[in-house]
Amino acid sequence: MSEVTIVEYPLKPRLLEVSRVQRITPTTVRVTLTGPDLEDFQEAAPADHVKLCFPEPGADLPVMPRLGPDGLEPPPPGSPRPIFRDYTIRHHRPEALEIDVDMVVHGHGPGSTWADRAAPGMRLGVIGPRGSVMVPLHHDWYLLGADETALPALARWLEALPSGAKVFAFVEVADAREEQQISSAADVSLTWLYRGDAEPGTGDLLEKAIRGVRRPQGEGFAWVGGEAGVLKPIRRYLRGEFGLPKDRIDVDGYWKRGVINLDHHEDDED
Repeated sequence: MSEVTIVEYPLKPRLLEVSRVQRITPTTVRVTLTGPDLEDFQEAAPADHVKLCFPEPGADLPVMPRLGPDGLEPPPPGSPRPIFRDYTIRHHRPEALEIDVDMVVHGHGPGSTWADRAAPGMRLGVIGPRGSVMVPLHHDWYLLGADETALPALARWLEALPSGAKVFAFVEVADAREEQQISSAADVSLTWLYRGDAEPGTGDLLEKAIRGVRRPQGEGFAWVGGEAGVLKPIRRYLRGEFGLPKDRIDVDGYWKRGVINLDHHEDDED
């Protein structure tokens, strides 16, 4: 069976403009970005993500990052710092020079604040992806899990998986209003988990749901994204009791309670 491979891309800061804004659920805003800087934009895997660079409050343009031979460089002393947040690429339409990014509005932080007032004509900086983690899509079955921050990547997984693949997918959201329609050629069992009034990142809904899956026959792969603390027992369970090899598990911390800006795809060793 083919191994996971990584395809790397050159980093390039891009200044893009909002062309469309759609509120697809009460708390999720889909922002379409466009511009000639997308001419050589590359992405290839469900979890590919970019850093969005937001303007400072009251500014029209973001402070763009500086690139050096070793990647991103800090700004000169006394200069304003870029305001970064990581987001999954939901759709890429190369022929139209467009990307879609789904942003969760949660009432605080520069990304949420910007998304809540996003409108055509506003501009953002974009850098990345650094590369794509290419997982073979010929496993017999897949176990997927996400909260709303990782839902765009889970949706891309479902859309990428082929006919014949068995998929067990779980998504934690506040309530039924946050559900989204997602198409897939695979044999998908998708379960929405409602946390109600509980704070995001505080419960064990995903862990309980994943523990309720009886491991199927054949070769499988597990991918789970969400709050870093919530994912730790899930990672231990998949590697331990569930019995998946480490190279067929990808459990990524997309955010962490109490941390302003977690570096995307935190994968702690327990």
